[in-house]
Amino acid sequence: MAKECEQSLLFDAPGPKARKKIRTANIIAGCVFALCVVAILLRLSNPPDGENQLSWVLWNPAVDSESWIDFYLPGLWMTLKASLVAVVGSIIFGLFFGLCRLLPNLLIRSISAVVVEFCRAVPVLMLMIFLWRAFALSGMKEASYWAVVLALILYNGSVVAELVRSGVGNLPNGQREASLALGLSEYQSLTQIEMPQAIIAMMPAAVTQLVVVLKDTALGSIIMYTDLLQESRRLGSMYFNILQTLSVAAVIYFLICLALSWFAEWLPSHLKNRTAAPTEVEPVAPIAIMDPSNVNQMAVAKEVKELPYGGTPRKYHVHHRGTNASIHHWRRTRYLQGYDEHHLETGDEPENDDTEDTNN
Repeated sequence: MAKECEQSLLFDAPGPKARKKIRTANIIAGCVFALCVVAILLRLSNPPDGENQLSWVLWNPAVDSESWIDFYLPGLWMTLKASLVAVVGSIIFGLFFGLCRLLPNLLIRSISAVVVEFCRAVPVLMLMIFLWRAFALSGMKEASYWAVVLALILYNGSVVAELVRSGVGNLPNGQREASLALGLSEYQSLTQIEMPQAIIAMMPAAVTQLVVVLKDTALGSIIMYTDLLQESRRLGSMYFNILQTLSVAAVIYFLICLALSWFAEWLPSHLKNRTAAPTEVEPVAPIAIMDPSNVNQMAVAKEVKELPYGGTPRKYHVHHRGTNASIHHWRRTRYLQGYDEHHLETGDEPENDDTEDTNN
């Protein structure tokens, strides 16, 4: 129901004729897609002047255990290793320069803007190539690894910095005005009031950016970085089944990116539940003692009034009904006004015979 409401906000719900046209278009598109898949499989099974690419002879070396141990898993570890370091570095870079772009100092704000815009404008592959050549000429060990990591940090960190800046800019003006009215400085308002809210707001977009970091590590294969893509190409060159090995690598990339996408979809609802203010139950006015709906208290008062020869009120009351009582759980419900909390629950019979005589 919620999804239908969200979709109705974007466009008007289609009528019967529009739904029929959409259904027809979907059927035609599905048939065209199925025909394309069949044509691709037929061409792979019988390529011109080539070997059957669907033969198990070519697929077996791409999926056996030795391929996973020697190629896929080491390449996947190098991909995840570069991605994790790049993610941490991007968050630090983005938070620092995002904060600097919001400071009241004009010089710091201008320098930060130049750095962020430069890193965001230069292509990631070009950054990797220049850094790789610079690190190699300086004699640095693992030059390709650090070139990939640093290039990803510079590019994705600039994106995170823009997310921080836009998140703070989208906050209501009353946030800063209230903090300044309380005596906080602009820097304290920015770091203690506005930045935490902006980080929570930008978190789903930042998690989505992790998918970009993971996929961009594949560009490191151009500068000889031994990631998953590079290891898959090496395996394919050994057995002349490059199509099969790249297909397996594509499935691995797809599954990891799919998990990150699911996490990005789950995170907003989780943050909404964690950051939502607790709701309080609306106070209900107590029922007046002579209110006609308060039949429970009226019944007790009637018992006290009708006691023969005066005497003390009964310890156990036979009446238990009305708005102060629970109809479905009447054995668990106690009297709430003015009686001993240790008396038996209504409906329970006293254990000794004296109480029966008293009730009689």
